[in-house]
Amino acid sequence: MYSKKRGPPADNGLRDGEHTACKRPSRAGGDRHVAALVLARGGSKGIPLKNIKMLAGVPLIGWVLRAAKDSDMFDSVWVSTDHDEIEKVAKAWGAKVHRRSPEVSRDSSSSLETIQEFARLNPEVNVICNIQATSPCLHPKHVKEALEMITLQDFDSVFAVVRRHQFRWQEVKQGNGELTKPLNLDPSNRPRRQDWDGELCENGSFYFTTRDLILNKGLLQGGKVGYYEMLPEYSVDIDVDIDWPVAEQRVLRYGYFGRVTPEVVRLMFCNISGCLTEGKIFLSASGEQMVSINIRDTTGISMLQKEDVEVILLTYNKDSVIQSLVDTLAKRTNCRIIEVGEEPLNDLRPIVEQKKLEWKDVAYMGNDKQDVNCLNLAGLSAVPGDAPVVAINAAKYTCHQVAGMGAVREFAEHILLQKEKAKSQLKQDRDCSKVNVLG
Repeated sequence: MYSKKRGPPADNGLRDGEHTACKRPSRAGGDRHVAALVLARGGSKGIPLKNIKMLAGVPLIGWVLRAAKDSDMFDSVWVSTDHDEIEKVAKAWGAKVHRRSPEVSRDSSSSLETIQEFARLNPEVNVICNIQATSPCLHPKHVKEALEMITLQDFDSVFAVVRRHQFRWQEVKQGNGELTKPLNLDPSNRPRRQDWDGELCENGSFYFTTRDLILNKGLLQGGKVGYYEMLPEYSVDIDVDIDWPVAEQRVLRYGYFGRVTPEVVRLMFCNISGCLTEGKIFLSASGEQMVSINIRDTTGISMLQKEDVEVILLTYNKDSVIQSLVDTLAKRTNCRIIEVGEEPLNDLRPIVEQKKLEWKDVAYMGNDKQDVNCLNLAGLSAVPGDAPVVAINAAKYTCHQVAGMGAVREFAEHILLQKEKAKSQLKQDRDCSKVNVLG
């Protein structure tokens, strides 16, 4: 078995067998075609359409697709599915789709059978990297380091493991008179946790295998086989962690949000109507028109401003009610307010250039079709939870809160959380040479 040297603890959560994203050689697969394959059947029994259910603002399958694409290790990235909605989401996240046959879409169908079908239909693929859709804390560095065991070190198969410190006992059936016995410890010499290395268990994040093993030997693990150890905090499996809110908190702390760290975000554009307000117009008895703004959202804007993120509010030239309240809103939020046309990008691009920023330095919050280009371009982008599908598919984050009810505050907290993670990443990069690398 292959293992990794265990390095010293680090403040950023990368310790004990997991290493920093130090620069490594580019993918060295030679002429071999390396494909990522995510299996996403539509018939989940526990949670309907679980694979595209929103988790921390992103469809579940989106987390692993983002990590796979940003690893820059694959010639192609695929989703194997039998469901139209999953296919749409997969394509929106840049994946190709293998429309699996009914024969490998049954409840009794195994992952191996589906992967074999994919291999037969795609003869150009030499290495198939099966990444589990239910592992949303997977990062590109996990994929890269594990795959290099195949492309650079000639392993035939590599799978992900996690170290567990759990004492196991033999199960006994009730009423048969047998007594349980320990399986991995001596009770008379029970070790302390710090004196025991624990055991390695599959965490289900991925299984990387050569085409030959899959088709000719019917194996996902075989030949020259190795494992890649991941830390427990990154070993989230939604098949097991069925408490969705708990899983979301783990993902917000340890998930991968993209290759552009939000620490560089210096400017945020935010629509007033449909983001800061709920889109309603209130009429007084005297005929005066009014809108409401949630104090949570204005507090969120203040939180960003205190962290040196400039916030510019956007209003459309057809929104007469908001236009009449511009001075009041500007004073209340301490924000500059600008008017944009039907394609906001045309009005915002000069501002970004004038400030000598790139779009990766920008956060954008929109709520409809006209925002799609900006949502796609921005380093961080979000929509309220009640935004139409066309906007949700373009955004990198979908808020739980709806427009005018705390969505802006939620996105602000998301930006600041990623900024803290980016600080850890910078420290990690500085300490890169001090951490043990592959043994």
